Amino acid sequence: MTAKILPFSETPSLAPTIVNATVPRRPPNSELRTREHLTESEIESLMSAARKTGRHGHRDATLILLGYRHGLRVSELVALRWEQVDLKQGLLHVTRAKNGTPATHPLRGPELRALRKVAREYPDSPYVFASERKGPLTPTAVRKIVKRAGQAANLGIDTHPHMLRHSCGYYLANKGADTRAIQAYLGHRSISNTVQYTALAPDRFKDFWQD
Repeated sequence: MTAKILPFSETPSLAPTIVNATVPRRPPNSELRTREHLTESEIESLMSAARKTGRHGHRDATLILLGYRHGLRVSELVALRWEQVDLKQGLLHVTRAKNGTPATHPLRGPELRALRKVAREYPDSPYVFASERKGPLTPTAVRKIVKRAGQAANLGIDTHPHMLRHSCGYYLANKGADTRAIQAYLGHRSISNTVQYTALAPDRFKDFWQD
């Protein structure tokens, strides 16, 4: 019996086809949460919760502290190496992602004490925030750390790592820091990315009413 050879156009396709497939739309951040930053007291609660959650509480709390005080993105946090940290001089050499401008930031007492303890607990990794395998934490791991700490702190808001960077910008703006200085501190190439913090700083309006 001779097999019938079909023309190419009539040959059945072996690959499945998807008709009218749609990808679920991710809701915008404004629908997920009412704001994209945390207050200073909420950051403290977040760090306190991180210390009590999981097996690496001090490392996780220090990660939140550095992310907040230096406006670090999650990619910058996981890439942070000890060679960027000068514990003797109290300096942090920040390399920015997204073509941002690098800068050298001062490290204050709480950060220095926290980092020295991290160095003692993870002595064999070149990365500041290391996993149990001594490699860098992944961005996904950091997101889980911050989310879990936010839930444990009962903040009532879905926390994520980029909130730490936004919180830094809002804190500096509320303290009355110069907008150009904030721009340099956060590594913004354009000042238009910085004015979002000064625009929402409530202290701009503190003298509107005198009663």
